[in-house]
Amino acid sequence: MWKKKAKVTDQTATGQGPVSDGFEKEGVGIKKRSKVPGVMITQYVEEIPDGKSHPDFTRKPIALTIQEGKFAFFKALVIGDPEPTVTWGRNNGDVSDTSKYVTKYDTATREHLFEMANVKPEQADTYKCFAANEFGRAVVTVVLNVIEVGFKKAQADSQVQPVADFKSVLKRKSKIRPKMEKKEDGEIDPKFWELLISAEKKDYESLMLEFGVTDFRFMLKTLNEMKKEREEEQAQFIENLANLKPIEVGPDGCATFTLDMDLIEQSSRIFLYKDGVMIPYSKELGDTIKHSLKIVGRKYQFSIRDLFPDDAGLYQVDVEDVNVFSTDFKIPMVDFLVKIQECKAMEREDAVFECVLSQPFGKIMWVGKNLPLEAGDKYDIEVSEDKLIHRLIIKDVAMVDKGIYAAVAGIKSCNAFLVVEADKGELGKKKQRKTTRAGGAGVDLTAIAQEQAVKNTADREVLMEKVKAIKNERAANATTAPDTSAEAKAKVKGVDNSQTGATKQGPAVKGSDHKSVDNEGYSIKSGLSDLFALRGKKGELVCEMSHDVDGAWFKDGEKLSTTGGIAIVKNGTRHTLTIHKSSEDDTGVYHFEAGGFKSEAKVTVGELPSVDADDLHRFSKPVTVKVGQNASWKMPYTPQDNLEVKWIKDDKELKDGGGVKLVKEVNHSRLLFRECLRSDAGEIKIQLKNPFGTIEGTSRLIVLDKPGPPEGPVEILETTSTVIELQWGAPKDDGGSPVTNYIIERQQLGQTIWKKMGDVAADKTTYRDRNVVHGKLYIYKIYAVNPEGTSDALQTEETMAGVLIFAGRPGAPKVVSASKTCINLKWEPPEDDGGIKIDGYQLEKRKKDTAQWIALNPVTEPIEVLEYAVKDVVEGAEYEFRVSAINVSGAGEFSLPSVMVTAKNPNMRPTFKDPEDFMVIRAGNSVRIKVLYEAEPPPEITWMKDNEPVSSFIQIINTEGCSQLVIPSTKRSDSGNYTIVAKNKVGEASFDIEVLVTDEPKPPGAVELEQIVHGKVIVSWEASPDQELDNRLYYMVAEHDSSTRMWHTVADRIFDNSYTANNIMPGREYHFKIYAKNDMGMSDPSMSPTWGINSNRIPININTPVEVSFEKPPSVLVPLKMHSPPKGFQMYMTCAIRGCPTPSVTWHLNNVCINGDSNYYITNSYGVCSMYILRVRPKDSGEYKVVAVNSFGKAECSTKLVVKD
Repeated sequence: MWKKKAKVTDQTATGQGPVSDGFEKEGVGIKKRSKVPGVMITQYVEEIPDGKSHPDFTRKPIALTIQEGKFAFFKALVIGDPEPTVTWGRNNGDVSDTSKYVTKYDTATREHLFEMANVKPEQADTYKCFAANEFGRAVVTVVLNVIEVGFKKAQADSQVQPVADFKSVLKRKSKIRPKMEKKEDGEIDPKFWELLISAEKKDYESLMLEFGVTDFRFMLKTLNEMKKEREEEQAQFIENLANLKPIEVGPDGCATFTLDMDLIEQSSRIFLYKDGVMIPYSKELGDTIKHSLKIVGRKYQFSIRDLFPDDAGLYQVDVEDVNVFSTDFKIPMVDFLVKIQECKAMEREDAVFECVLSQPFGKIMWVGKNLPLEAGDKYDIEVSEDKLIHRLIIKDVAMVDKGIYAAVAGIKSCNAFLVVEADKGELGKKKQRKTTRAGGAGVDLTAIAQEQAVKNTADREVLMEKVKAIKNERAANATTAPDTSAEAKAKVKGVDNSQTGATKQGPAVKGSDHKSVDNEGYSIKSGLSDLFALRGKKGELVCEMSHDVDGAWFKDGEKLSTTGGIAIVKNGTRHTLTIHKSSEDDTGVYHFEAGGFKSEAKVTVGELPSVDADDLHRFSKPVTVKVGQNASWKMPYTPQDNLEVKWIKDDKELKDGGGVKLVKEVNHSRLLFRECLRSDAGEIKIQLKNPFGTIEGTSRLIVLDKPGPPEGPVEILETTSTVIELQWGAPKDDGGSPVTNYIIERQQLGQTIWKKMGDVAADKTTYRDRNVVHGKLYIYKIYAVNPEGTSDALQTEETMAGVLIFAGRPGAPKVVSASKTCINLKWEPPEDDGGIKIDGYQLEKRKKDTAQWIALNPVTEPIEVLEYAVKDVVEGAEYEFRVSAINVSGAGEFSLPSVMVTAKNPNMRPTFKDPEDFMVIRAGNSVRIKVLYEAEPPPEITWMKDNEPVSSFIQIINTEGCSQLVIPSTKRSDSGNYTIVAKNKVGEASFDIEVLVTDEPKPPGAVELEQIVHGKVIVSWEASPDQELDNRLYYMVAEHDSSTRMWHTVADRIFDNSYTANNIMPGREYHFKIYAKNDMGMSDPSMSPTWGINSNRIPININTPVEVSFEKPPSVLVPLKMHSPPKGFQMYMTCAIRGCPTPSVTWHLNNVCINGDSNYYITNSYGVCSMYILRVRPKDSGEYKVVAVNSFGKAECSTKLVVKD
């Protein structure tokens, strides 16, 4: 055993700490907790003033493991008020040498740096960072590990010093010898014990087998002692250690091993070794270094990236100088002979990836979308018997399964894409599960694997020959040396005995595969083989010698002779022992001796595997299930030793995984098929095998499903104008049940409806359709039906009833009109339509000086009328046209071509297209007069105003077919008649547009009232100043009397300056307003004098009556009501308000005015105030308030609106 002992302290020796910061105070030292783990804070005062604080770290330095000669540095961020003073120190030594240690402060990032250039091994230590001010001090420790170049653990054994010196220079001692160190004979490799301590109990046996350890009790005793000692060492630094997971290669190609560990001191150093050599690792640099450590909570994960064969070896993790975990990384020397290939699969198919390895490999890792895959309901993983062919089957693929899949064997990998194509079946129908497989390697993997297996066997034989030669060479060397051993003395003694006549014993030979070395001319040509004999049956042992020599048979050391149950026969060189009726007494070890040689074999008597006849009969009955259901079998048997159970389907052994579940118990075995498919149907066998023989039970799985589609293609036996006869084949797969009938459906081409035509008996695979129309195209679907359902359809091609009959020639196209953008044609229908309805016409054009006819419409889109406007023409080009008639048979013969026609407009006198003849413009605005015209050739355009040429300040814009007159800023003088004149060689045309430039009129002059007839008053006024400038100006009269106290219009559209008011009642006062109006609006009113009660009377001094006033403040007659409409419904809210003068009414929602909100329609009609919401929303809920205000006061009422969901 090797022992590690260490004592790690966290103290600073005298003279090795930082320089005193001058803030220490005696008698006061309050410990505080920092938010950053590992920071120790000491507060010097009991209470810190407001705005001040003791030092603390916001980012502490990070532990560093670095190679000798590199640049090392630590960073720290500190806070505190006042600004703390930062100093650095180390446990074992001082940091005053500025050539080795440099302290810096970065003002930009506020980082304190401690740098060590060209780091040396003696600088490896625990460093401390101190931050202090007058209120306290914060301390944090950080470890620097330095790896010497070429340093190995074994090389340090000769330099081991006492514990204190050992720690100071970080010289590590390993329990594992380097690879080149040899063990003495019989010594157990220390690697075995290190792996055993970290291994689980289930791995003990495999480790013992690997290292050749046979004494199990010794191993357990030693292991318990070592574990106890190791736990005592670990207790110095570790509180808890669990979940030790050995190294393995992950889907990302990196090797990782993990452990859960709670350190007593977080500053404890962690070392990583490989085969006894310390290796660097990083916590921060990520992919820039090969080995890395990731710490998440209490979980430590070591990773190795960019794997190579040299990375294999023993990896160990130490905390300080105590080993905590050992794991062996084995990299098999295997490669891919055939890599997985890209696979394209339809939805609901099975996709297959397969590969061939160079060496047998029990199980490789399959990865899909960076996740490891396991056999189950979704995936099947298959391995060939020689373990060279590996296969991944992705069942029932869907669109979500597409992506990259990979196969990983050791550190080798290959990957390929899975492309999933959508199944564009009939819409609305659930896609059926397919039984086909897509993908694969595309080569004969079995042949490649067999060839590789032969090569591997030859390589092993060559290797065995080399090993055998080495052994023989060693044996020869041993015989030449003086033999003084006990064995040699025994040999000499044996020779003396032989000379005195003792029995000469030759070498023992067992089995027919061995031949003895010739001894005085005799040898065993074929030795005995172990015999497993059935009870009550004959058993026979045979040994053949090279010469005719007598021999003797023995059982368990006793010589045998011929008896009633045993016969010994010698036939030349062949010696035979026959047991006539084997029994338990015949079991034993037999050997044959002849010529000084012995051949030995063991005879065991037993029975075949035993099953109950009734159970075997029940098992033999077929199992019938429907697709998607489970099928199961159970076979009870008598418990026996060495019993091997196999389940076989169609001569292929079944494995547990995917849709197959195998259960093997002591007294029975079960087989389960989950969610059976039609492909699962077949013969099911169970095979029970022991050394005495094999028995089998046979059953059958019948999976019922709807039948497959009828066998195509469909043959058209007959097609005439009245009948179409079809013939098809029976389905290849009847779904496990006989087909009962066929269903025939038909669709006429151009229609969307499928019509059921009838059923056909299962024994008949023809159908005659007599309900057809000559010349029509039909498509048929044929379905097979069994008791489980209806198959998918077998669809025919387009089939015509009868033969093709085309229509005759139509008349040659005639040109109706032509322009530069369009040529209008018409034609006559053909004289002979063949007795079939014409569906339309196809028109073609040919440009002059070319030979190509271009179709203007496809045959599938016929022109249904006898005319067509050809718009696909080039101005000035000449064309001719031809036409053909289209019926159900297709397009017939083309007509004769038309005459050549040029795409240009015909000569025509100018004409105007619906122009406006009157326009009113507000003074100061721009005016644009736009006139469209047609003329060929293009005309000359002239504009005039009042028969005079227009001013040069007016813009004239002429384009093809359009002329515009633009006045940017109009004035009243621009009013007048504008005339456009268009003239070409064919003729001339003109058009007048009246333009009136005006503005809102000025009010009329003084108003006079005169009464000539009783009850009538003549109202006259002076004309508005704009009357002479605007011939469309008129007047409006409004009247007001004392009885109604309201203004109302009594006359409108008055074009003179007077009006006679009728029904003037005595005793009332009358007032009149005169307004001037035009197209722009209405002027301010001109008020008349008062006409009324005392206007014509002599004033009389009488007592003044009491004046009655109708004026009053607003009041609410009918208040608002509460409403609770559902969301999205309309809502109508009303109230009644009165007041004199008429109050101003405003609506409010939650004290916010909504009169200007377009979401609310608000009206006020004679005091009835209404508010309407077309569709209420949740945000319309709240308090609604109506506020009425006039000069005498204010009134308001409110209610609540609640919108229900």
